[in-house]
Amino acid sequence: MIGIVLLDTRFPRLPGDIGNPATFPFPVIYEKVKRAVPSRVINDRDPSLLLPFIKAAKTLERKGARAITTSCGFLALWQKEMAAAVNVPLFTSSLVQIPWAYELMGRRGRIGVLTADRDSMTGDHLEGVGAEGIPAVIHGMKPESDFHRIYVGNHSDLDLSRVEREVAMEVSTLLAWHPDISALVLECTNMAVFRRSVREAVNIPVFDILTLIHYIHSSLK
Repeated sequence: MIGIVLLDTRFPRLPGDIGNPATFPFPVIYEKVKRAVPSRVINDRDPSLLLPFIKAAKTLERKGARAITTSCGFLALWQKEMAAAVNVPLFTSSLVQIPWAYELMGRRGRIGVLTADRDSMTGDHLEGVGAEGIPAVIHGMKPESDFHRIYVGNHSDLDLSRVEREVAMEVSTLLAWHPDISALVLECTNMAVFRRSVREAVNIPVFDILTLIHYIHSSLK
């Protein structure tokens, strides 16, 4: 089983979302961290949440999880602390794929990163997953977008087609502005819901939380 530490959210968990068990062809188990709403993790970087996240990871390990991940890429900030607290593989964020993607692409060009909130993404998050020093371009969803309102603001009234268009548009804009990008990493776990539209919008490898989960799962006995 893969264990998933969930934020305390109310937006829909559609197929393709890490919070929907139907997304996976193998068993997953969940542990929610109460009151860990997205803004406390993304905007506030609330340090008081670290221990509850570690507690949730330990609970998943006790329940039999063979590997553990989280439902928010911004938890890259605490990758080292959370991984050290358990005895199974723990990967907080899809951002751990940045150095790997750069090596896979022969160290050519830069790695594009699409994040839910550009203002909150810092070098500390990249350092947390060993991605500091990797040539990268970080691009965020617009603060006034429906995507930001739903997934960062934690609202429930999702207009799926509208948000899907927003994500595809930002990916296309990122590649148009930076044609030297050789691979793309989607920071936000919820972006995996829109992975088909993203892949149709670009002609480079795309890595998200699901590519990482499937890879780690394949490594387990």
